[in-house]
Amino acid sequence: MKKVFGIGAVVFLLISAFTYSNEFVEVTAGEEISNGLEWHTDLKKAHDLSQKTGKPIFGFFTGSDWCGWCIKLQKEVFAKEDFVTWANDKVILLELDFPKRTAQPDDLKIQNRNLQQALGVRGYPTVWLFNSSVNDNGVFNIERIGSLGYPSGAVKGKEEEKFISSANMLLKKSTTASATSAN
Repeated sequence: MKKVFGIGAVVFLLISAFTYSNEFVEVTAGEEISNGLEWHTDLKKAHDLSQKTGKPIFGFFTGSDWCGWCIKLQKEVFAKEDFVTWANDKVILLELDFPKRTAQPDDLKIQNRNLQQALGVRGYPTVWLFNSSVNDNGVFNIERIGSLGYPSGAVKGKEEEKFISSANMLLKKSTTASATSAN
């Protein structure tokens, strides 16, 4: 049976912390379409899309302007056509960035830091596949599916294949566990 981790006060001290002013809506609810991928930066928007489509969230923890392995993962996996096809079919993409030289709104920093702490992310790049729900108090709960990093040991030039294979194993394991717990 899957464990549901209540993020509660740990992730979102108060749901009111996510009351956006018009100034931040454009930035934090942002979407970036790059190489055919639609990346979201706002957990609430990713959650809403996940609920609508039934797809899990693909949380990519990155240091976009300083992490060499993160940049390598983007170039050798995320930029590949096979990954784009897989991601568009299977997941909702959420970028959780921790830049050193790029300014971010405080709400976005808080959201990213809280998810980092809730999922125990200690290094970059880290990808967490998860489902989310919101309780009656507006607090997010995270149902962990599994985590991935850079696909070390992959055949050079075929890193996306190993990454996709590993992600599919996590998704299959999650689907199997859901079916078993429903019986």
